[in-house]
Amino acid sequence: MTGARRHGERGSASLVAVVCLAVLLLLGSALGVVAALVRAHRVAQSAADLAALAAASAIGRGQDPCAAGRSTASANGARITSCAVAGREVTVRVLVDGPHWLGQTADLEAEARAGPR
Repeated sequence: MTGARRHGERGSASLVAVVCLAVLLLLGSALGVVAALVRAHRVAQSAADLAALAAASAIGRGQDPCAAGRSTASANGARITSCAVAGREVTVRVLVDGPHWLGQTADLEAEARAGPR
C-alpha cells in the first residue's frame, strides 16, 4: 500500500518548485516596475528643481527664463509642460517618460518653484 502511495506522489515536489519559482518571478517583476517608477519620479523631481533654478538664475541675468529652464530640463531627460514667471519667481512643471514595462504607460510629472525669498 505504501508503495502505491509513493508512486502517486511522484513529481509533486517539482510542481511545488515550479509554483514557487513563478511566484518569485512575478514578485521580482513587480518590484522592478516599482523601482523604475521611483527612479523616474526622482529624475522628474530633480529635473524640475534644476530647471526652476536655471530659470530663476536667467531672470537675474536678463535672459529668457523659460528657455533656460527648458534647456536644463532637456539636459536632464525631461521636458517642460508649463513655465510661469511671476516677478522674479519661476514655477516649472516637467514631464518624464515612465517605464513602459508590463503594460505600464505612466509618465511622471513634477513641479518646482525658485526665486528669491
